[in-house]
Amino acid sequence: MVARGKAEVPAVAPASAGQAVSTKSMSERYAELRSRRVSMIDLLVTLVLLMVAAPFVHQVQYGQLIEAVLLTLVLLSAVAVVGASRRMLLLATVLAAPAVVGSWINHVRPDWLPPEIYLTSSLLFVAFVVVNLLRFTLRAPRVNVEVLCAAISNYLMIGLLWMFAYLLAARLVPDAFSFTVGPASDRLLDGFNALYFSFVTLSTVGYGDIVPLSRVVRMLSILEATTGMFYVTVLVARLVALYSTEGSQQGASDTKKR
Repeated sequence: MVARGKAEVPAVAPASAGQAVSTKSMSERYAELRSRRVSMIDLLVTLVLLMVAAPFVHQVQYGQLIEAVLLTLVLLSAVAVVGASRRMLLLATVLAAPAVVGSWINHVRPDWLPPEIYLTSSLLFVAFVVVNLLRFTLRAPRVNVEVLCAAISNYLMIGLLWMFAYLLAARLVPDAFSFTVGPASDRLLDGFNALYFSFVTLSTVGYGDIVPLSRVVRMLSILEATTGMFYVTVLVARLVALYSTEGSQQGASDTKKR
């Protein structure tokens, strides 16, 4: 018999194991990425250096060497950023090694290795980095400098991703691009022209000085423009939601203290 005067306390159903594991795993992944040796700021700085130096390196002596060094710094910084755990570091290294080694072989002895191999490996590695940076940004519990730098870096990495795609398409598809202006010596889809066309397409500016002709390149241009538009839209919505939630929690905490 149950003694009178003692109210029965209803049992509270514990949180599901799947939900606890999911929350814990998200927190652990976020903590792992934050514990890396190279910060998102370092990756952003190397990307900005590459973008700023790209138009001028070919005008100076050893310009191609400087470009190769800057690109290597970007790739190695990306490896350090996404390789927080041992498994991710190993996977990132395996994907980045052919891209880094191939870029230097293409610089020193272009006849040793077809450019298509180096471009394909670079394309795969940058796509891997883009996916991981996007997961880091969307799963971040709060907005801070690391998250903002990761979001900006990922936007620049998306431009690099399509740059390698355009360079590969130009190698595989004859007459894939047409240049409407400029001297004949500059009407070649080299590294800077591919970078320029990629970001012009990503930002949906479209000056018309470089025109995609093949169906493959036109489809790539459509995908890049759509990706850039949706990335900015979803990213702004996510960051605003995180900031609003953090502000509401801070306001509720201040109210309780009072």
